[in-house]
Amino acid sequence: MTLLFVLHLVGAVLWVGGMAFGILAMRPALSTLPGPQRLEASAAAHRRFFLLVWHVMPVMLATGYALLFGWFGGFAGAGWHVHVMHLTGLIMSAVFLAVFFGPWRRMRAALADGQATEAAAANNRIRLLITANLALGLLTVLVAGWGRFGG
Repeated sequence: MTLLFVLHLVGAVLWVGGMAFGILAMRPALSTLPGPQRLEASAAAHRRFFLLVWHVMPVMLATGYALLFGWFGGFAGAGWHVHVMHLTGLIMSAVFLAVFFGPWRRMRAALADGQATEAAAANNRIRLLITANLALGLLTVLVAGWGRFGG
């Protein structure tokens, strides 16, 4: 169970930390670049981060369910914080899928067609959804810590 917990924790750090870095550090730094370069750099960063999330998300879901049923004995044995983490984790996964198959697909297509305005609009939509997912991720971290140690 310890290995599962550590994998789950590392996944959370990578996913939530990656979103925090992207929104709070990378995005402001990219604002110094001209529009076309900013879009290309954003697309390259999204591509790498989304690849990471495609690996982290299933690991988090699998380890979360393994911990839920192996450590807590199922939903009935889990505390309120585990139920909240379960819900927010599923919502975060759905938001990621919406980003990947929605605005990220549109951004890639627009960049391939040389449509900078459409690519920028899709990139902005990605930013909004990742910001929402970051808020959910931070809430999940707070709930995890509070539920485990705060009662």
